[in-house]
Amino acid sequence: MLQGYQRANLLSAEDVALIQRVTGQKAQAEAILAAEGEVYASLYIRLLNKLSRADTVQSLLSLISDMLQDHDERISLFLALPDSPYTPLLKLLDSQDDFVRLKSSVITSTFLASDPKPSDQVVSKLLFHLSGLIRNTNDVEGQDVGVQCLEAILAVHKVRTAVWAAEDDGSDAPKVTEGLVQLLRTNPTSQMQYQLAFCFWLLTYDPIIAASLNHKYNVIPLLTDLARNAVKEKVIRVVVAIFRNLVVKAPSENLAAMLVAKLLPFVKSLASRKWSDDEIKEDVDFLVEELKVSFEGLTTYDEYTSELESGMLEWSPPHKSEEFWKENANRLNEKDRKQLKNLVKLLVSSKDSLVLAVAANDIAQYAKFCDTGKRALEDLGAKGRVMELMAHPDPDVKYNALVATQTLISSGFK
Repeated sequence: MLQGYQRANLLSAEDVALIQRVTGQKAQAEAILAAEGEVYASLYIRLLNKLSRADTVQSLLSLISDMLQDHDERISLFLALPDSPYTPLLKLLDSQDDFVRLKSSVITSTFLASDPKPSDQVVSKLLFHLSGLIRNTNDVEGQDVGVQCLEAILAVHKVRTAVWAAEDDGSDAPKVTEGLVQLLRTNPTSQMQYQLAFCFWLLTYDPIIAASLNHKYNVIPLLTDLARNAVKEKVIRVVVAIFRNLVVKAPSENLAAMLVAKLLPFVKSLASRKWSDDEIKEDVDFLVEELKVSFEGLTTYDEYTSELESGMLEWSPPHKSEEFWKENANRLNEKDRKQLKNLVKLLVSSKDSLVLAVAANDIAQYAKFCDTGKRALEDLGAKGRVMELMAHPDPDVKYNALVATQTLISSGFK
């Protein structure tokens, strides 16, 4: 094959000789690469730019991979080249050949993870590609490679910033975080659970992401369930580390959801276990103390508003308690109806049948026990919404919407 390229003037005799020197004994190849690494980095990238046959490109990518294996210090040889290594590699991400596409994904991610100044174009193109890989449910190997690549590059601040900027509703960029959340919901293998959790751990080192991640994707209950059911200790370790990041980086945005997810009883149960890794014990002890201090002295109303703020309503005791609503219905009007607005927002925007059923119940309770409740709900548009929900396919939603509607239209407005 090499001689054929030489006859076609695509390879020089020197190129062929250089490749033949490192395709024999591994020890001999290692000695040559250690002495002449710059020469080979330049050769491989130059040839990737020139050659296009799939089997040849496969061989070149394998040579680069072998050169980098256990030798991270050689990455800088490629990054220092006058011809950017990203130019041919980014083109290969679109290859029709599975091996070429996945191997170039890994190599590009390896370079980016060590690049002190990656360009916006490289970051954008690679993230677009990896988002496609992790979303392709028909290609398990591609999903695995995509997540591994994200594990490598999410340690780079610029990459995390780009990933979260894409989560803006007005952005056309692929939503990598959304893809990771979707993959985590598919009940993946223990190894994939760990890899996905590792990606979230890296993301939550950014304070902006730590403050917004749960609000956008409701990951706290998802990760709590993941840790509760985890078979491998390493999965629990990284999930606990995520929770620590969320508490440290953005406590006010995450503590309410942690209360609703019953995280404190869970981490207390973890504290009683024996762990092979001291870091788990340290993180668990930290969470127990932080959550105890945060949740100590909370009233039933505090717990109720935590549910509202987390967006995850469930049939906890306050919702059906007449005593609770007699005492607290009017408090939803405090601070310019802040909590009432939170309740109506859930009623209007949630897609979760449980949340809708509980919210409709709460609307009825508020209207019943607050003297000005019916007028307030009319002002906020809740009446029309509960009437719509009487046609909801879920019987529990339909029933509670009917009760709320009856309460709202009975005896006029107050």
